[in-house]
Amino acid sequence: MTAAVPFAKAHGLGNDFILVEERHCPRDASAWARRLCDRHLGIGGDGVLAYRLKAEAGAVGMRLINADGSEAEISGNGVRCLAALAVRKAWMRPRHVVDTAAGPRDVEVEALGGSRFRVATDLGAPILESRAIPVALEPPAPSVVDYPLQAAGRGLSVTATSLGNPHCAVFLEAVPDDALIATLGPVLESHPFFPRKTNVEFVSVTGPQDLRVRFWERGVGPTSASGTGAASAAVAAILKDLTGRQVRVRCDGGTLVVEWPEGGRVRQVGDVEVVFEGVWLSA
Repeated sequence: MTAAVPFAKAHGLGNDFILVEERHCPRDASAWARRLCDRHLGIGGDGVLAYRLKAEAGAVGMRLINADGSEAEISGNGVRCLAALAVRKAWMRPRHVVDTAAGPRDVEVEALGGSRFRVATDLGAPILESRAIPVALEPPAPSVVDYPLQAAGRGLSVTATSLGNPHCAVFLEAVPDDALIATLGPVLESHPFFPRKTNVEFVSVTGPQDLRVRFWERGVGPTSASGTGAASAAVAAILKDLTGRQVRVRCDGGTLVVEWPEGGRVRQVGDVEVVFEGVWLSA
């Protein structure tokens, strides 16, 4: 790895990422990513996206390293950020594929002017079976809806799903404040029920096609938005028959639109912005 590393910074509704070509990423990238993501000592971000171009295949690959140095399978906002950068740089056509550790995801990028883009993503069919999510449930079940858990001295009902990464939705009457998220988020993230840990969505139903969701992300903490989290919250609400199959998910940072046709794949549309490029000088 050279000392000077070119990078781009992008965000999806405030969920921000540092995008670096994979050849600049060290083999053991945990400490390196933590430094880059540090908001005082580094560039600042919720994660690092180490990307590789696959021009002959019409695809760009990504490896996601969280702010705590752990690796994750996929990020919906990260996929959209990388797709937007690939189109902005003319590496890819508006319709292309982003390869993730959870599998390929088809994207379609629309330029909105300046450095803003709207990206539609095929996030695939949601994973509902308990063993595949995974959760520690015996015997295994075809879905995990309103399962009772104890967390931080409270009894909760959780609905678990996966979009290539594990998620846990908690439905609340009122939108939770920061203190409640800080109390429940880390406990649920590391709960023994989730052998690979989990992302957490705090969901309030605000209409037949509307959700208000706040997030605690595995390996990151509170975030202003989450792409797969918003999609998983919508899937959970649909499973519970609380909304229709097209849902507006309002996050702290903005709105994502999620559609899950019966028996089909999850499609998500949301905006991203490529905010700046630079060179990381520290070794």
